[in-house]
Amino acid sequence: MPPPSRLQSIKIVVVGAGSVGVTTAYALLLSGLAAEIVLIDIDKSRALGEVTDMSHAAHYAQARVRVGEYEDCAGATAVIVTAGVNQKPGQTRLDLIKTNYKVFKSIIPQVAHHAPDTILVIATNPVDVLTHAAHRLSGFPVERVIGSGTAMDTTRFRHELSKHFGVNPRNVHAVIVGEHGDSQLPVWSLASIAGMRLRDYAAQKGIPYDEQEMEACSRRTKDAAYEIIQRKGKTNYGVASVLVSILEPIITNGDALVTVSRVGSYAGVDDVALSMPCKLNRSGAHQDVPLLLDEKEKEALRKSAESIKAVLDALEEDGLAE
Repeated sequence: MPPPSRLQSIKIVVVGAGSVGVTTAYALLLSGLAAEIVLIDIDKSRALGEVTDMSHAAHYAQARVRVGEYEDCAGATAVIVTAGVNQKPGQTRLDLIKTNYKVFKSIIPQVAHHAPDTILVIATNPVDVLTHAAHRLSGFPVERVIGSGTAMDTTRFRHELSKHFGVNPRNVHAVIVGEHGDSQLPVWSLASIAGMRLRDYAAQKGIPYDEQEMEACSRRTKDAAYEIIQRKGKTNYGVASVLVSILEPIITNGDALVTVSRVGSYAGVDDVALSMPCKLNRSGAHQDVPLLLDEKEKEALRKSAESIKAVLDALEEDGLAE
């Protein structure tokens, strides 16, 4: 972590005082990574209530948290965008796109105007399409527009595998790439524990390796958000922790590898945002760690990219994308 003098200059802005935005601001407050946290929301009364509540925790966290306007984005190290319509039970992430794209058209240009050098971190769903939208609407280079992408899915995947193999999730090296959604791809060919492929680790430890159970782990990973939303109406704690884990290497220049969404060319599909492992540091997200996917995985990644591209094309046809 940088010295205290460096952290004293760190300002993070959170746009959106819904459950994800507020939980992220609170998690960031407790992390000690920022000296100032600004919360922006169209409902200023709600934002003020949340900030007043959090300010009592700020006494112990030694950070300032306040309500702001878009001009307060000036000088921010990063601006996290969580604003948008919430996902409803039974609704896919891609169903949200038209409404939330319009929301972004009112937010992103203002952020870019007041903070031309900041890093945008997008958490609003469908995050891959909206990361692409934020890149286009801001005019920022691709490195400085980062979607939370499959970072949450990767965390869930490691959690599921850790339960099956009886190890700490930190010791599971496995990633989910592609869309943060229905076409996400678990990279089984590279998944490992203690330097061994999963099948080899299972053999060494006498743990049954069942392909059906592995697929069940993948399915539970993909369905986790839907199940949580069905039970409590929203997801917030996990994604807030993931957003802080994305911010930490940006703030500290940490060069951490995280599966986040970024605009690029993937499996022959150009100009689309999806998740691959990226190195995160003070200048943004850098895709200099290519995955050696097998042929089946390459084809699945292509299909994932094409599914996102189809939504972008539909936006163009409807005249929403400018």
